[in-house]
Amino acid sequence: MALLIYSPSHPVADWAAAIRALAPDLDVRLWPEVGDLAEIEVALVWKPPAGLLQSFPNLKLMQSFGAGVDGILADPNIPRHVPLARVVDGNLTVGMTEYVLLHVLHFHRQVAAMQQNQRNGKWQWLPPVDPGQRIIGIMGMGTLGSHAAQKLLGLGFQVASWSRGLKAIDGVTSFHGDEHLEGFLRLCNVLVCLLPLTPQTRGIICRRTLSLLPRGAYVINAARGGHVVDDDLLHALDSDWLSGATLDVFNEEPLRDGHPFWTHPKVTVTPHNAADSIPAHVAPQIVDNIRRLQTGQPILRLVDYTRGY
Repeated sequence: MALLIYSPSHPVADWAAAIRALAPDLDVRLWPEVGDLAEIEVALVWKPPAGLLQSFPNLKLMQSFGAGVDGILADPNIPRHVPLARVVDGNLTVGMTEYVLLHVLHFHRQVAAMQQNQRNGKWQWLPPVDPGQRIIGIMGMGTLGSHAAQKLLGLGFQVASWSRGLKAIDGVTSFHGDEHLEGFLRLCNVLVCLLPLTPQTRGIICRRTLSLLPRGAYVINAARGGHVVDDDLLHALDSDWLSGATLDVFNEEPLRDGHPFWTHPKVTVTPHNAADSIPAHVAPQIVDNIRRLQTGQPILRLVDYTRGY
């Protein structure tokens, strides 16, 4: 069985080494050294170019490097008769929670104001805010959102959530569905986006939804760049409706030279590194799915094409 590995972002040689260590019998090939296209039965991919996956006539499994699959589903020619699986990585979950806590606390503890005071040589006491008076709103209550919510509750914050379907978590004020989005947004002092990117969630952080947040709210997007309408976010920042934003993902990556986010005084830019999977941690999942394919067992962590995740 031949496995193709393609990614413009991951150290593919490291992933190949981790997989070969667990399955030395696998024929692992790194793009563009594909060989006979008909021999590729499994493709481990991230943001493949349009038409790549369709070019393998005997493809039996598509496997994502991570939890997100929007970069794969963006291909209009994806062979939808072939199962697509994603990764669920506990270490990635911890990394995302670290990222969320870091930037929630950066806002909550007024770090930007203290840094500005330092640059100005100004000694100024800033009154603290009771975390119990802050409502952190999380959009997307899958594995990542649920873990972050529990840790935020442990720090004394109030936590609200919004998801497409009902998700009930102890201590979290839960909202779901389009009809309850406005009520959720009006509560959020900090809005954290951890949604999957689907046609329904693309552009969800826009002028209308940002206007529903309380004045002075802060936005953190660690999901996908397509969730944000850039010009609308910039308008909300420039009009002083928002206190600031932390962005790890962008509509175009890498973020282009000269984009206003680079130099905006209220924006923190990070290079899509909120949470990354380590090959040695994730390779066992990938190899397990390949073995399942070989032995006719059910593939794990399958993506529902109709839902997009």
